[in-house]
Amino acid sequence: MRGLGDIFEIPELRKRVLFTLGAIAVFRIGASIPIPGVNGDAIRAIFNAQAGSLLGFLNTFSGGALARFSIFSMGVVPYINASIIMSLLQGAHVLPFLDRLAKDGELGRRKLNSYTRYLTLFLAVFQSFGLTIAITKMQAPGGMPTVIDPSVMFYCVTVLTMTAGTIFVMWLGEQITEQGIGNGVSLLIFTGIVESIPAAGYGLFELVRLEEINLFAALAIIAALATVIVVVVWVETAQRKIPVQYAKRMVGRKMYGGSQSYLPLKVDQSGVIAVIFALSLLSVPVTIATFMPNSGSAEGVMRFFQGGNYIYDAVYAGLIIFFCYFYNSVSINPVDLAENMKKSGGFIPGIRPGEPTAKHIEWILERITLGGALFVAAIAIMPDNMKREFSVHFFFGGTSLLICVGVALDTMGQLEAHLIMRHYEGFLKKGRIQGRWFNVGSGAAQ
Repeated sequence: MRGLGDIFEIPELRKRVLFTLGAIAVFRIGASIPIPGVNGDAIRAIFNAQAGSLLGFLNTFSGGALARFSIFSMGVVPYINASIIMSLLQGAHVLPFLDRLAKDGELGRRKLNSYTRYLTLFLAVFQSFGLTIAITKMQAPGGMPTVIDPSVMFYCVTVLTMTAGTIFVMWLGEQITEQGIGNGVSLLIFTGIVESIPAAGYGLFELVRLEEINLFAALAIIAALATVIVVVVWVETAQRKIPVQYAKRMVGRKMYGGSQSYLPLKVDQSGVIAVIFALSLLSVPVTIATFMPNSGSAEGVMRFFQGGNYIYDAVYAGLIIFFCYFYNSVSINPVDLAENMKKSGGFIPGIRPGEPTAKHIEWILERITLGGALFVAAIAIMPDNMKREFSVHFFFGGTSLLICVGVALDTMGQLEAHLIMRHYEGFLKKGRIQGRWFNVGSGAAQ
């Protein structure tokens, strides 16, 4: 496509893309460097057995680094957990000074980011210590030890190394966001998931070659996956466009206004944020349980998070729905939208300006958020349940699929915005990514 070639014709955009690719390469190299003193074969055997569990998801989040017990084993999970805690504290208004910082503009934002980093450091130490205890106590199939010499020195070196690795990955993600393309943290998670595609494809080929499944079934799996991807893209790009009319006004001898526009509200405003937040929050009980490896209650917690039970699926889906609503409440303020619309002379046909407009926007937002949240929750848990109940061999779980599609769309949207800003065509001449070519409800196309 011409649009892809245009990327490297713009010096600034080329620099951003190359920086992003370089940062991803650094992350992949670090994810392949194991911590000294561990039995790599034993740890890989453990995580192969835990592929469909929460530990398997956390390994995916780290780009396979957890299964290698590398210096980036924890990936961005402590940073995400810290971001969740800070967001919840701000949303609940339990600490007044956080509210004041949120209103202080750029200076306040920097201070909030600093607090998030300090909290990340604390959580990284806590989680790395728990993970080290868990790995030391685990027994691989066949009774292979996971750690060659579980001494005090091993614990100190491992905790220090993994904590430093988490801080570096956090910094790397922030650099990608500021100097590269896309959301840095999401892109690092995305690369870890994409890394497993060749192995998954080869695994499906082997199943066909060994005649465990026939060719028709393999093609049906590929077709089903493609269909799900199309549906996910369709919903992720869907918008409810609220018509906005601007009143005519005289300025001197000229008439201004009288035009019609739209207020676009995404069906899935949170994107992959809700899914990532839900999984990260679920990792907290597992981390706490690792500190008590011989406790019966801890074993019960670990069995619960193995997956494969409907209570776990219900909790996971409930967290996704909660974070969808929470993210919308933080990112979209109907009162501010209504006030800005009123100041610019705009109004929704049939709705009075001011408070009635805010209530109307909130009413629409609540309903499209419910639909989007239910869809995301269904996609997150359905493929894994089908895999478990019907022994269907999917390349991805629903969670991985949502993250991949969401991050890809966001990154492509940012690339296209850079191209359009510099008077290039973008990736699609008809119905651009940013244009959200599917609209929910009435309203003409842009």
